[in-house]
Amino acid sequence: MRILGIETSCDETSAAVVEETGDAAKPWTTRSNVVASQVAIHREWGGVVPELASRQHIRDICSVVSRALAEAATTWSDLGAIAVTQGPGLVGSLLVGVSFAKAAAAASGLPLVAVHHLAGHIESLVLQNGELPLPSIVLVVSGGHTNLYLVETPGSYQLLSRTRDDAAGEAYDKVARLLGLGYPGGPAIDRLANSGDDRAVPLPTTRLTHADRNAPELKGDLDFSFSGLKTAVLRHVRAHEGPLSDAEIANVAASFQRVVVTALVERLFVAARRYGAKSVGVSGGVSANSRLRAALKERGEQREVPTFLPSLSLSTDNAAMIAAAGLRRLRAGHTASLDLNADPALPLT
Repeated sequence: MRILGIETSCDETSAAVVEETGDAAKPWTTRSNVVASQVAIHREWGGVVPELASRQHIRDICSVVSRALAEAATTWSDLGAIAVTQGPGLVGSLLVGVSFAKAAAAASGLPLVAVHHLAGHIESLVLQNGELPLPSIVLVVSGGHTNLYLVETPGSYQLLSRTRDDAAGEAYDKVARLLGLGYPGGPAIDRLANSGDDRAVPLPTTRLTHADRNAPELKGDLDFSFSGLKTAVLRHVRAHEGPLSDAEIANVAASFQRVVVTALVERLFVAARRYGAKSVGVSGGVSANSRLRAALKERGEQREVPTFLPSLSLSTDNAAMIAAAGLRRLRAGHTASLDLNADPALPLT
């Protein structure tokens, strides 16, 4: 079966065709994955402007879907279903993808599958690497989310921890703005950090020991927090006499990145030990970070735990991961009705 995936949760308009392989170990293959990025539009504003994002999705959605079908050498009659991101995300952006998918499903008579955006990120690991050894601990880390999940069976996701404040990717963007590096901040800091001294600036790390009163069901000691780190960078920049030199900016970037990556990797492997994981994975936009990828590989080799990452093209928001998660849900018997609505705060259950 081939499935069309549609992703419009934030500022990328994406469509993809994913096909089942018949191989239980590596169940899916990507036939096409088209992404129309809006980075150039939002860079002027230093971040995503929701209204501009939704308008651009309307302009791009038809051509992106047509290109995805053409690149996959697929017609509407070759498809078995349509999967779309229902949430979470920007409601205006989500509505464009959901509306298109509902109209396409109604016109073609194909089943409609609603997909959680973070489930897509988790399933991107399977799309890239095949089924993971279970149980697995997966860190989803992006501009909007920093969450740890326990995956005990295929398609089940148990939230173990989350960020108490800023997501890691959000902290990258805010620190980049403080350093005058522009948007998006993650790639800019990653590039500069390679030429900086990661011990030049003493920055704090946060370790939480108590449950969050907003999520008392979570133990809390695996939670993340990056707002204090961001504030420490701000104070360092303000305390400096005059503007920072290029070398000093590189040192701040390297020191900041070291603290973030250390926090992410340490909690990931603490959770792996606690839950007896047979594998760990990292997905989401920040999984493209070079230091995080290197640290994950190194720790995996040290602890002899298989570690998994998506390709760079599957790290950021894309429709192939939505199509893969859609196939997972479809085979589990889950379809959506044509009164499906976007949900910007959709929980992953």
